[in-house]
Amino acid sequence: MTDTRARIGEAELLDIAGPGSVISGADLRERDPGYFIDGIRADLLVRPSTTEQVAAILSLCNARQQPVVVHGGVSGWVRATQTRPGEIILSMERMNAIERIDGENRSAIVQAGVILQNFQETVEKQGLCFPLDLGGRGSCQLGGNASTNAGGMRVLRYGMMREQVLGLEVVLADGRIVSSMNSMLKNNTGYDLKQLFIGSEGTLGVITRLVLRLREMPVSCNTAIVAVQTMSAVASLLRKVDAGLGGQLSAFELIDSDFFGVNTSEGRLRSPFAKRSPYYVIIESQGADSTRDANIFESVLAEAMETGLVSDAIIAASEQQRADIWAIRETLEHVVSDFTPFYAFDVSLTVGEMEAYMKRVRADLAQTFPDGKIAFLGHVGDGNLHIAIGAGGPDDRHAVEECVYRPLGAIGGSVSAEHGIGLEKKPWLPISRNAEELAVMRQLKDLFDPQRILNPGKVLTINAR
Repeated sequence: MTDTRARIGEAELLDIAGPGSVISGADLRERDPGYFIDGIRADLLVRPSTTEQVAAILSLCNARQQPVVVHGGVSGWVRATQTRPGEIILSMERMNAIERIDGENRSAIVQAGVILQNFQETVEKQGLCFPLDLGGRGSCQLGGNASTNAGGMRVLRYGMMREQVLGLEVVLADGRIVSSMNSMLKNNTGYDLKQLFIGSEGTLGVITRLVLRLREMPVSCNTAIVAVQTMSAVASLLRKVDAGLGGQLSAFELIDSDFFGVNTSEGRLRSPFAKRSPYYVIIESQGADSTRDANIFESVLAEAMETGLVSDAIIAASEQQRADIWAIRETLEHVVSDFTPFYAFDVSLTVGEMEAYMKRVRADLAQTFPDGKIAFLGHVGDGNLHIAIGAGGPDDRHAVEECVYRPLGAIGGSVSAEHGIGLEKKPWLPISRNAEELAVMRQLKDLFDPQRILNPGKVLTINAR
């Protein structure tokens, strides 16, 4: 069947978003498409500056049945920003204003294109803290953080991005602006509409502005990396430090021996330990009394060593040592280069199931790819495991994914803890969502985007109209 839709031209978008707002041709091809994506295939990219411009663009695209792919910081790992010929990219990069910081209410109003790290540094100058924190902080945008319900290192204490959002402004596919810019912690007046768009990956609407919850800036920060011999000891250690620190535990990050070894091999990062251990955990607490908190932190770790949960421990004595510890966890370049072809996975399961699951994945991978490499790390305190794999060839993706995703079904695990679905995990979504749930998701898509122009093909498989 011939596609008779009238394509939207560059001039029409320039009329809406103004001079310099549209990128095409070679300039567009040179832009970063996102991780694991081989180039930008879209026809045009438009960069609106206001919610009203976004609304006008989407209204035009909806009328023409023009597919639109939303780009934030393109730092996601599930190919949610992948484009095809005939599509237009709606980039939020120009909507980067921090509109208001309300110290009394401990909240802020921001545009969706604000970079996470820029926002963190701005609120810190006022003695406040935005607790969402992840490795891509220097490039990811707050709108993208909301649309993917980002997690990161502080979920154990503060929750996912969903818990940081008080209100949203969203533009629907037909150009309608839904402004639910609530600034209150409590507002129990009917449906909480913002929750429909948080985590929807731009398939139901485009987030343009947010009201975010802020916290008081911690006075103290204590960080340690400890060596642990078994996964059962890791689980016991989590309970011990969480109880002993009295609500101040802010990060509990697992690194297995394989990942640790890649990053601390000769010529790379320096290992703080004299000998290797099966597992390592980064423990961090944040509080309000530097002296008292340091004493409690050291006491809890000492008890963990006395009871045999920890075989060795290094407590950071300076900000540089703290940065060195976190570098072992956050540096990914070495594992990406050493594991070829590189696959990254982000799954979720109960802490009690982790040891058996990790053994199963290792065994299945070894049976399928005897020369394959695998390493585990993650935010174990909230049940999130990240898995790095190097195995097979360019045509073996499905077989590798089978080793990781298939065991999750029997234990009620999730194929995505914090990265979303995009295109990467769409075939595996039924492992974590039943038929009734998927049917309701499709109904919501039909309701909010009947022409199916928003991020087409992402998250759900829906038949074309």
